[in-house]
Amino acid sequence: MLIDLRPTNRLRGKQPIDTRAVLGPVLDALAGTDLDLGTVRVVCDWVQYRANFRTPIDLRTILGDERHGSGDRLEIALDLRQAAAIGPAQCRSLADAVLARHRDTPDAATADLYLEPWGPTSQSCLWGFNALYWRALELWEKATGRLYEQALPGGESDARNVAAAREMITDLFAVWDALAARNALPEELYVVELGVGNGHQAKVWLDEFRALDHARGGGYYHRLHYLLCDYSPHVLEMARTTVNDHSGHVSAVVLDATRPGVALAFLNFKVFLVYVSNVYDNLPSDEVARIGGSAYVVQSRAYLPAATAAELTGALGVSADGLARLIAQLLKLGPELMAEVAPDVFGGPDDVMHFWQAVWNGLRLAERYAPLHGLDPYEVAPGVSGEALRPLLESGEDIRMHVSNGAVASFADTLRLLHPYGTLVAHDLFVTDVDAYRRLYRGPGKYEGSVVNWVNGPLLTAIGRRNGFDVTYQPFRHRSGTNIVTLTARARD
Repeated sequence: MLIDLRPTNRLRGKQPIDTRAVLGPVLDALAGTDLDLGTVRVVCDWVQYRANFRTPIDLRTILGDERHGSGDRLEIALDLRQAAAIGPAQCRSLADAVLARHRDTPDAATADLYLEPWGPTSQSCLWGFNALYWRALELWEKATGRLYEQALPGGESDARNVAAAREMITDLFAVWDALAARNALPEELYVVELGVGNGHQAKVWLDEFRALDHARGGGYYHRLHYLLCDYSPHVLEMARTTVNDHSGHVSAVVLDATRPGVALAFLNFKVFLVYVSNVYDNLPSDEVARIGGSAYVVQSRAYLPAATAAELTGALGVSADGLARLIAQLLKLGPELMAEVAPDVFGGPDDVMHFWQAVWNGLRLAERYAPLHGLDPYEVAPGVSGEALRPLLESGEDIRMHVSNGAVASFADTLRLLHPYGTLVAHDLFVTDVDAYRRLYRGPGKYEGSVVNWVNGPLLTAIGRRNGFDVTYQPFRHRSGTNIVTLTARARD
């Protein structure tokens, strides 16, 4: 049996984890089974997101590889934070129940409600919930009584930091001044922001830009074209209102963040600054793993625990299959149309909002590992094969990490927009050292109604290098105590 205790930094300090109280009951439960314990892995994480898709104890199957004659193995996944909170007795009870479900076929009346078949996590319906959140953000904020930014650590985005905006603008002016001195600066100066939030970060940037340009007498402001780009029309409308004072220099573009070049192709090689804040961590991602020398993709399927499903079916007066159909309709139609389509179930949009939030709060992910038969056939993003993952997967002992498919697609597509002297700046949750995946849990977690994963920085660095760009990372310098890291990508000299 292999026990992988990842959050080693929590074994010491003022409140160290009592590993015996958490691991002991799980090991006792395993000892009471007829499993071949030599094939079992116990993986312990500390899931820092209080809202997440994990239960205290999960069971994952490591599917066998028929090509190599290997059978299925088991992985016990333990969230130390949740397990410590429920105590040893409940840990033992839960471990017994999880192992019993593996051994026996559960009765339909007590079974969890699965909402989809097994598949790569980037294709899970959890991203349908994520997309619905951004489409119906106004209704969600009204129902919860608070804005999205208030759910972020610190209650606001680091992109609104005035000092950070001023530093970015000063660097931009230096580039433009050098080009202007050689009569090489275009007449139209393009800046693109992906993921605009409520527009306050754009307002900070534009206000600072105008003030600094006026103080220098550079005359750049009247040549500026600032493009607000987002998936959500509601978000864009809020942002346009926020920056109304700069309306003559601002345009709004609805686009898919994973393919910005589709809507912005007319700007290829023309953009001097692409500014991205807290977008990459909200895009679909798979996870891959290397276990015992073999590569796997993590497959998942979303489900509602039996107790949550029973509560909802009872409250709505529908069967389990009926509940699954209502959830699928919600993801397709949204709250307002849903209220019209199912008036016998919901009295109006407010009832649908309560339903949506209850489902989201209860939503969990079951996971298993499926063998990857060669990395080359696996597509990370359009034009990027799984071979890009090889140096990371083979960097040392066993590892599980994000592929950040949506972020890779967005990043690679955005590089094509940049002027030869252009820069991409992204503030986000970046893993900058692949070994960090071996130490701490990096998602997925829940922020309000959306999904958050840390972003695979070493993979983006490799993609940038293949495209002729240098990619650097540094901690966000303008606020202490933040996990935000600043990525900067520039074409090589």
